[in-house]
Amino acid sequence: MIERQILKDAKYSLTQFRAMCVTGPRQSGKTTISKMLFKGKPYLSFENPLLQNEADDNIENFMKKYAKGAIFDEVQRVPNVFRQLQGMLDTNSKRGQFILTGSNNFLLQEQISQSLAGRAGYLELLPLSYAELQKAKLATSNVNHHILMGGYPEIWNEKLNPTKWMNAYVQTYLQRDVRLLRNITNFAAFNRFIYLCANYAGQLLNKDELAKTVGVDAKTIQAWLGVLESSYIIYLLQPWHNNLNKRIVKSPKLYFYDTGLLCYLLGITNQLNLIKHARYGAIFENWNITEIKKNRTNEGVNGGMFFFRDSAGNEIDLLLEKNSDLIGIEIKSAKKLDSKDFQGLKYWKKYNQNATVMLLYGGTKNEILNNDIGLVSWREIANI
Repeated sequence: MIERQILKDAKYSLTQFRAMCVTGPRQSGKTTISKMLFKGKPYLSFENPLLQNEADDNIENFMKKYAKGAIFDEVQRVPNVFRQLQGMLDTNSKRGQFILTGSNNFLLQEQISQSLAGRAGYLELLPLSYAELQKAKLATSNVNHHILMGGYPEIWNEKLNPTKWMNAYVQTYLQRDVRLLRNITNFAAFNRFIYLCANYAGQLLNKDELAKTVGVDAKTIQAWLGVLESSYIIYLLQPWHNNLNKRIVKSPKLYFYDTGLLCYLLGITNQLNLIKHARYGAIFENWNITEIKKNRTNEGVNGGMFFFRDSAGNEIDLLLEKNSDLIGIEIKSAKKLDSKDFQGLKYWKKYNQNATVMLLYGGTKNEILNNDIGLVSWREIANI
């Protein structure tokens, strides 16, 4: 079994809070890590209709059976649990009594803020990172293999075909999670919307253009983006803002939490297709930025990631807040680079002379160039 990097932070949280909430994408390993942390305690999944009905019929009697603690999986499906749990945790201040998991961030956060504020800690478990695969001796020196495989634990543990697995994943997501999140009646349009989002990976989000292509209004697109964000399909990278510069773009960029899913949605099934794909550069960028996001999340660091672009076309793929510094990172899939690949970083250095900047690329060399720009191989992604 692949050891999860977040395990240390999770153990610590259980010593600080009466309950701990673990959220993240469906199939990211929430149940597995919960059972590791709570060996011997009852495990209940509220995806089981019988358990849902039992809890809904008489929540007080139901919860009495688990007064000594339990793991409640997909707990957002039974909101009554949160209200009952509030009273139980108020009368017993012992730490680490319950683990609550869910694959719906919006519903879970809403319930916690209403009922369990100050009583429950909060952790995000994302798909496997390259760093975790490296530690498990499963990482390879082929970035395209990792892009295609994605990071869902079951694919790696069972050596499954990612395309077939993703097909089932998307169908399950549409049939279960979407219905729970929002009353979407036009599933054909929503399905088309998901596939179209894949074409926007690594690009500025244009809601009006998406709305026109899908055939719905911009308000619906906004709501549907919220659905994909809440269920950890996509995230939006916000632009770095400086009030002194009014020319900076305000639209976010769209990225997928898992490039295996991204490739599936783009119809990419093998490495040759991937390398030749018109969106390869954007997919490579998506993989690297998401790996950095995983690294930070696993260390308990939230936020602090932006991109820079102004109306003149100057841009940097990633600005990273680290120890009060702002690190500029440009990402290129090429193994060989030319001067134009460094233009964004040079522009940034011109106005931020002491800034740390690096170009993360598809090659293998690591070196410091004459203009203090670090040239860093993608293979170092576990350390960024």
